[in-house]
Amino acid sequence: MKAVLATGHGVHVTETTTMLDGSEERGERLRKGVFEFDAKGGVKALDVTTTGGEYGRERAIGFNYDIGGRSYQSGGFAGKWLKKGKTWWRNEHQSHLWHTDLLGYDEQIVNPAEPATLTALLKNGERSGDTGNGAITFRQLERVSRWAEHSSHGGWDPDTRLSYTLTLTSAGLVSRVRSSFTFSEGLEELIGRTVHVDTRYSEWSGKVSIKAPDPRKTTSELCIEGLCNWRLPS
Repeated sequence: MKAVLATGHGVHVTETTTMLDGSEERGERLRKGVFEFDAKGGVKALDVTTTGGEYGRERAIGFNYDIGGRSYQSGGFAGKWLKKGKTWWRNEHQSHLWHTDLLGYDEQIVNPAEPATLTALLKNGERSGDTGNGAITFRQLERVSRWAEHSSHGGWDPDTRLSYTLTLTSAGLVSRVRSSFTFSEGLEELIGRTVHVDTRYSEWSGKVSIKAPDPRKTTSELCIEGLCNWRLPS
C-alpha cells in the first residue's frame, strides 16, 4: 500500500449506499469520483458527484490542508440557495474537512488507503483468500483512521459496531469495501435504521489532478428568503 501513496496520485471510487428501515428499503444514492491521497493515505483532495439524493445531483470538491480545509458544492441542497450567476458554494473548514457533512452521513467511513486502518481491519477480522470480514466499533476505527476521526460520526455512539468485508487484489490493494451499521444516536428519523455502503476502488496510484472551480462562479454566501448574506457554520 505505501508504495502507491504519493501526492498527485489517488484512486477512482464508485459507491452505492442503501438505507434500510427494518426490511424496507428507504433509498439509494450513488457516488462517483476520485480521491487524491497524501503519503500517509489521508485524503488530500476529493472530487465526487452524488446522484439519487432528495436534493438531486450534487458535485463536491474538497481540499484538506495542514490546518483547515476548503470545500465547494454545486447543485443539491446548497444549489437551491446560490446567488444568481454563481454555480458553486465555497465553505471554509477551520480544523479539517468534515467529509461526511460534505458527501453525506451514509458515506463509506472505511479508508482502505490508510495503512494503519487496513492493518487493523485485517488483524481484527478473519481472512479467507482475497476476502477479509469483521466488525469494529467507531471508537476503535477512529484510533487508527484520520478519515473516520474526521467524519461527523465522531459525535455519535462510539460503541456502534460497523461490520465490513474487504476484497483485495493480487497486489494486496483493496478493490471493494462493503460496510454496514445501525444508527443508535443522531437525528431522530435515523435512529434504528441501517446503512449499507458498497464501495469499489480502481486505478490505484493513477495520476490525479483536482482543481478548485472558477472563482468567478463561486460564492461563500447563500440566498435565503431574499437575503443573500447567509453563511452556514463550518
